[in-house]
Amino acid sequence: MTASLNPLNQNDTPVWSILSARHKMIEQQIRPWGISETKYLDALEIVKRELFVDESQVPLVFSDLQLPIHGSQEVMMEPKVEIRVLQALAPSGKDEVLEVGTGSGYMAALLGYFSKTVKTVDIHPELVDFALSNLNKCRIPNVRAEVGDAVKGWHIESNQSFDVICVSGAVVKISEGLKSQLKIGGRLFAFVGQAPLMSAILVKRISHDYFQSQVLFETLVPMLHLDQAELSTFEF
Repeated sequence: MTASLNPLNQNDTPVWSILSARHKMIEQQIRPWGISETKYLDALEIVKRELFVDESQVPLVFSDLQLPIHGSQEVMMEPKVEIRVLQALAPSGKDEVLEVGTGSGYMAALLGYFSKTVKTVDIHPELVDFALSNLNKCRIPNVRAEVGDAVKGWHIESNQSFDVICVSGAVVKISEGLKSQLKIGGRLFAFVGQAPLMSAILVKRISHDYFQSQVLFETLVPMLHLDQAELSTFEF
């Protein structure tokens, strides 16, 4: 993508203000959190976060906080968390990716920048529409957004599998159905647990029946849609 010669972006915010805020975000939030790989920092310059929020949120889009998405209960995670997730999953050019929880479409766009294809699924039709609008603004052709509930797996009956699965929201536990859709050698990221503290977990599928899990950090993010029965039977 090439930079516009217009000194204002589509939200009438001066480009030099956007550039300064993005630079501060990278240097003051992201690098100190152990993210230093150039390719991920470069992606922040190309996949423009300010195009994935409502106009009123542009002044806050580079802040170290969660932003509500398009008037919903869902949020964009803090920038440092998004890039930490991206670094943990390490998508590459041949990877086929599933994202559970589309939100604004920004995480799908980041994943799509490094991957072959991304299928992102959200239970809220209005968020899928919002994400598609944002993705179209960025001209990202390899991300497909669909409406549905993929927390327990996506079209499992089709035996579809993925190299990377990103759960962009919290779940009580990672479903076996979702894990079964990982290819051998694949990686799955999810926020697991309940308030007040959740674990960011990376799961790698080593063989057909062996999965390796690693807790990367602790945080707190909104829950994805869950069955109440599953929530009530969760054991701490």
